[in-house]
Amino acid sequence: MATSKAETGSTGLDTVKLMLAVLALAVGIVGFYYFSELSNLYRVLGLLAAVGVAVAFFSATARGKNLFSYLKGARIEVRKMVWPTRQEALQTTLIVMVLVFVVGIFLWLVDMLLGWGVGRLMGAA
Repeated sequence: MATSKAETGSTGLDTVKLMLAVLALAVGIVGFYYFSELSNLYRVLGLLAAVGVAVAFFSATARGKNLFSYLKGARIEVRKMVWPTRQEALQTTLIVMVLVFVVGIFLWLVDMLLGWGVGRLMGAA
């Protein structure tokens, strides 16, 4: 059997990079709450900087490269999609709304019919 190290291309250095990414996030979160007396702007900017550092460390690992490659491919596939026109979207929405209304009325009538039937059975006994 192949090890996960061979399958993912992961190395000990990747583990260190992942730990540094987690550490950067932790430092950012702790710093955000530690410096509560500062303006929210500075705290959020510091947190965003920590997230940026964490993403940089993560993107340098094999898993990070695989993830970003996957996201790039997904973005390419989304661009290939054919989106409906405004008119098609409005017509489809209208059809769905009418069908929901019709099915709602139908279920209400079935409920009324079943309620009437149960009432007749209970009253007849």
